[in-house]
Amino acid sequence: MAWAYLFIAGLFEVSWAVALKYTQGFSRLVPSLVTVIGMALSLAFLGLALKSLPIGTAYAVWTGIGAVGTAVLGIYLFAEPATAARLACILLILAGIAGLKFVA
Repeated sequence: MAWAYLFIAGLFEVSWAVALKYTQGFSRLVPSLVTVIGMALSLAFLGLALKSLPIGTAYAVWTGIGAVGTAVLGIYLFAEPATAARLACILLILAGIAGLKFVA
C-alpha cells in the first residue's frame, strides 16, 4: 500500500506544480487553491508512504514522479521543447524510479 500512497503523492506533486504555472503569481484564486491543496495532499500521502518505505527511496521516487510528470505536461500544455536530449533525460529519471522500486 505504501507504493500506492507514494504514487498518489507523486501525482499530487505534478498537480500542484502545473497549477502553480496558472496562478500568475498567486493572483488567480482557483489555481492558487489547487496549488495549495495539491501541496498538502502530496505531503500527506508522502507521509503515509514513509511509514514503511525508506526516506531516501520514497523522497527520490516522489520527486522523480513529480519531475517526470511536470516535464511531460510542460511539453504537452505549454509547448515546451521536446528535444531528443530532454526526452532521454526524462527516460533516465523513469529508469531511476523503476530501479529504486525494484531494490527497495
